[in-house]
Amino acid sequence: MRVIFAGGGTGGHLYPAIAIADALGKSAEITFIGTADRLEAQIVPAAGYRLLTVTAAPLQRGPSLGSLRGLAANVGGVTAAMRLIGELRPDIVIATGGYVSVPVVVAARIRRWLGMPVALALLEPNALAGLSNTLLAPLVDEVWGAAFARARGSMRARFVVTGVPVRSALAALPSREAAARRLGLDPSLRTVLVLGGSQGARSLNELVVAFLSASLLPSGWQVLLVAGERDGARLEGLTAHPGAAVRVVGYLPEMADAYAVADLAVARAGASTLAEFVAVGLPSILVPYPYAARDHQMANARALASAGAAVVVEDAQFDAPRLAREFAALLEADRLQTMGSAARSLGRADPTGLILARIEALIKRSKASI
Repeated sequence: MRVIFAGGGTGGHLYPAIAIADALGKSAEITFIGTADRLEAQIVPAAGYRLLTVTAAPLQRGPSLGSLRGLAANVGGVTAAMRLIGELRPDIVIATGGYVSVPVVVAARIRRWLGMPVALALLEPNALAGLSNTLLAPLVDEVWGAAFARARGSMRARFVVTGVPVRSALAALPSREAAARRLGLDPSLRTVLVLGGSQGARSLNELVVAFLSASLLPSGWQVLLVAGERDGARLEGLTAHPGAAVRVVGYLPEMADAYAVADLAVARAGASTLAEFVAVGLPSILVPYPYAARDHQMANARALASAGAAVVVEDAQFDAPRLAREFAALLEADRLQTMGSAARSLGRADPTGLILARIEALIKRSKASI
């Protein structure tokens, strides 16, 4: 079996693809197609997979010089992707999000029109589909995603509820004690995990600084701050703050230890992050990134909040006193366990296994139709 994954730009577009690729294992010849200057250039090779690159640019509405440049980049990307697909002859192309998926899916569709038996699938992990995936949906055989995705309505019969795959290490978390020891934390304290996605979030980082400086952290708690590589070194001095129970790391390539010790998360609302919260049953205070395309992080966060799995606070309204109030409300009502159970209830039993079954079915159908 030959599989191409197309996607990139953020961890949310890459980690689900890597989870599927890991599950396919040696039964498949796997290639990723992305861009040379975004996150996939680091994450994909580090995960042990081959990355080939094409040019691509964000889709823009309305005529402008930028839209013309973007069109030229994407036309070049389609041409390059057609060549790569012709050489690799994949059985299936799976797009997992980001603007680089557009030229790759278009190229694969053209190849299929020309007679190549290639199946096409799209993973939509967000509650609200972005522009790229909305445009690509009519070109693929199936769209996979979470049960709460509002994309189901616009993608109609193509949408199959699979859940969102997460890294296999999260299926069985390590012991709290061992994980705390590796992270330099106290296993006897409850832990709030603060993270802003694959690249960190400066506003959340600064919030932690203010929160700790004002001594607002409840007794018996500690903070694990995944600050992102840009802020990690700068904020390491927080650990020297008098009485501060905090551990700062720039980046954790494997999150199993963090989830093993976490009792509560304060985080952005990217799809991959929330899929992991659902998988491990982690309650959360969600602060959606206010500039996300189509405000899809707010849609993601509200989907979890409506199920009782999260509390949602707008970025502009979130400060240290607000965090202290939300913290107190969750602890006073002892809601954390209930929220964790609600988060777990949103997941599917085996998203990756369901997707592997869909891959086999689509490839079989594609070959039978030629």
